[in-house]
Amino acid sequence: MTSPPLDVAGFPVSPDHYINGQRVASNTRFELFSPIDQRLLGEVCEGGESEVQAAIAAAQQAFPAWSALTAAQRKPYLDRFADEIGQRADALCQLESVDAGVLLSRMRHGVVPRAMLNIRWFAEHALDLQNRPIDTEQAHHIVRHDPAGVVVIITPWNAPLMLSTWKLGPALAAGNTCILKPPEWAPLTCSLLADAAHAAGLPPGVFNVVQGTGANTGAQLVSDPRIARVSFTGSVPTAKWIAQAAGANLVPCSLELGGKSPFIVLEDADIAGAAATGALMYRNAGQVCLAGTRFLVHERVRDSFVAAMLAQVERLTVGDPLDEATEVGPIIHPRQVDRVLGFVDRAVAGGARLLWGGARHAFGAQYIQPTMLTDLQQDDEIVQNEVFGPVLTLQTFASDDEAVALANGTDYGLGGVCYGNTEHATAVAQRVRTGFIWVNSFGIRDLAAPFGGIKRSGVGREGGDWSFEFFCDVKDVVVPKKPFTASFSHR
Repeated sequence: MTSPPLDVAGFPVSPDHYINGQRVASNTRFELFSPIDQRLLGEVCEGGESEVQAAIAAAQQAFPAWSALTAAQRKPYLDRFADEIGQRADALCQLESVDAGVLLSRMRHGVVPRAMLNIRWFAEHALDLQNRPIDTEQAHHIVRHDPAGVVVIITPWNAPLMLSTWKLGPALAAGNTCILKPPEWAPLTCSLLADAAHAAGLPPGVFNVVQGTGANTGAQLVSDPRIARVSFTGSVPTAKWIAQAAGANLVPCSLELGGKSPFIVLEDADIAGAAATGALMYRNAGQVCLAGTRFLVHERVRDSFVAAMLAQVERLTVGDPLDEATEVGPIIHPRQVDRVLGFVDRAVAGGARLLWGGARHAFGAQYIQPTMLTDLQQDDEIVQNEVFGPVLTLQTFASDDEAVALANGTDYGLGGVCYGNTEHATAVAQRVRTGFIWVNSFGIRDLAAPFGGIKRSGVGREGGDWSFEFFCDVKDVVVPKKPFTASFSHR
């Protein structure tokens, strides 16, 4: 028996799992609240042992036929999947804004078009993967990217739609079957993804959605020996547990984790441009892993930069994410609000000084003022650890060497921003130990380029060939160019 749909923002959305091409209800449920105004959105089914086992069995059963298709034969399914996502654009935008607090304007103009592109681009890119030849003097090598098997995908609450499709695109295009575990604080757009996949005609079991908590549902999925790959985006502590559980079965993991990225403002930087870009670090209420949250500013331009940045911040509109004029929305959950403000309070108690913000915003209980702290030491907690809220820090430096030392002085290495004369900024950026860094820009992404971090910011890369390297078993078929004579002799 299936559950009646929830009515969220005027759109029906199933609270059930999606397993083997059908909606499946479960007795255990959890409540879902909107971060906008804390209202109850409804109860969502939580997957237990029976749902997890059913999803794995369905994915296993669907794998032989799906993996036997060529990339060209899978592409029409995935193109229709992207089309169906587009058909649900209004619902996806409204639901993720209400469910996760993501700005409606960002959903309409950025996230949904990118979600469609994620599916289409990888379906197209898969066409070029097979039978890549390598010729040597001795042999002709045919390098194949064969599908690995059943893939578990676990996505975070700050970008559930975009990151689900970012992983599903290459996983499905490569010929794997997938089980998506949505974030328990924001699962609704993942439920609509199941509707889109069903309408697109993806065969039963190729794509499954099992909702629930990480400690229960997620733990059962990643520890099952029948899983071939685990792709996770989220926190470092959860990633450590996933890697340990999957490692018991030697299951490869792709882990895209947190960041504490530097935003470097050199003495020769365009201060107005750097400040305008700096204000973007508050988007999605600072709940963005790749944001440059540690501002490292040359001491000679510190005052002018702070003034320019404050002018930008004072123009920001904090409010309802459903309002197209809003630029900073709510924090996802009351627990996260307490966590973010706890960082600020401890920093101030330890001697840090607030340049602006530092408290709840008057708009609502789950809103925090855009905040900047200074007078900090490199080993301070708020400099070293990811806050994941609209809280930035500012330190100064006197030389390029000092800037690079500060930039590299944490256990994270995801992203970064460097503003200055293009040649100068590029030279400094290349010395920063990180997975990627933007020069005089922010947020430029290309699906063909690698994405991921080093140190505590993750393991592996996503994007382009790198995604397929992870989601595939790479095989070398070696065909000798000369007759082969077996011999034990060593030459």
